[in-house]
Amino acid sequence: MAKKRSKKQSADSDSNVVRIKAGAPTPKKREEAKEAVVTKTVAKKPEKPKTKAVKAPVVKKPKVKTGGGPLRAFGGYFKGAWFELRQVRWPNRRATWSMTLAVLLYSAFFVVIILLLDAAFKYMFDLILGK
Repeated sequence: MAKKRSKKQSADSDSNVVRIKAGAPTPKKREEAKEAVVTKTVAKKPEKPKTKAVKAPVVKKPKVKTGGGPLRAFGGYFKGAWFELRQVRWPNRRATWSMTLAVLLYSAFFVVIILLLDAAFKYMFDLILGK
């Protein structure tokens, strides 16, 4: 039968950490490893952070009634879609223009790459056929 430890004994044994300082045991250092220094450190309990909890805003979900046929389902779909659109964080004008410019530059870059590759392959094809 195992002995039950008291709360004080279990708390003491859990909070003590024994560290042994020793290098990798090589044939020359085995004697030094046997005489390694043993140090004892006591782990401290972590302190609770002193920050306030911030509550997220409560968003009401639309009431969608079930049953009633296809017209009610059709209307429920648009109610849900409108609800989702209201939750979208839309970019401002400056962000929209910067993203549009990025897409246009990206597209132009790859148009140039594809045109250059097409010209190079056409040149090699004509060279191989001897035209």
